[in-house]
Amino acid sequence: MPEYQTLLVEQIDKIAHIQINRPDKVNAMNAAFWEELIQAFDWVDNTDSVRVVVISGAGKHFSAGIDLALLAQAANKMGKDIGRNADIVRRNVLRLQTSFNLVDECRKPVIAAIHGYCIGGAIDLISACDMRYSTPDAHFSIKEIDMGMAADVGTLQRLPHLIGDGMMRELAYTGRAFDGDEAARMGLVNRTFASHAELLSGVMAMAGEIASKSPLAIRGTKEMIRYSRDHSVDDGLNYIATWNAAMLQSDDLKLAMAAHMAKKTADFAD
Repeated sequence: MPEYQTLLVEQIDKIAHIQINRPDKVNAMNAAFWEELIQAFDWVDNTDSVRVVVISGAGKHFSAGIDLALLAQAANKMGKDIGRNADIVRRNVLRLQTSFNLVDECRKPVIAAIHGYCIGGAIDLISACDMRYSTPDAHFSIKEIDMGMAADVGTLQRLPHLIGDGMMRELAYTGRAFDGDEAARMGLVNRTFASHAELLSGVMAMAGEIASKSPLAIRGTKEMIRYSRDHSVDDGLNYIATWNAAMLQSDDLKLAMAAHMAKKTADFAD
């Protein structure tokens, strides 16, 4: 496993715990963060013994979003030619999008455990996760509108599928803050936990339960959910029929059925 400047990455049994680790900077996402997240998820995707990922923030907050110093660095690269400037900005944005696309596309479920600030780019990140949980006093905001820009790393594309179009527009147009309780009511987070310690404990327990299932079945389930989000019902049904033509021949199905009949817990291969 590589060493990281901005992340703490550890494997606990079959769970990868990835912590954003810049607590003195409110876990702001600097240039190294975006590259290291790509490395971390490349490791997760290629490590069969990892079955679930938990993302959290070290210290008092999840993340305050993109580091403003990174935006200043990008501004300093601008020249006089509008066309060339636009090309530089576009390539930079696409590169940042790649980091969170890998979270969305990860073969394993990714769970966000959110406390403290979850602002701007941090909303983009949690929108790419499979599930989200928080403390009641977590502080959420699609802050980009107050910076004079439109969110460009996934919030506006993924959030409508999570909380509905109208609510997403309200939050994106106003940039207003909302807490964990409201996030739970709108469906952004599945539930809240009373404290940070209870949040991590509850999320790790949830991750452990998911990790006990057939990794092939979990992989197929995530793939179908993602595919159906972006395609028609008919396309999704056709895809699962083709997928299961192979996957229903897996040993995992036999193991699961035998364990169910015997009222025991199946032990699936990685």
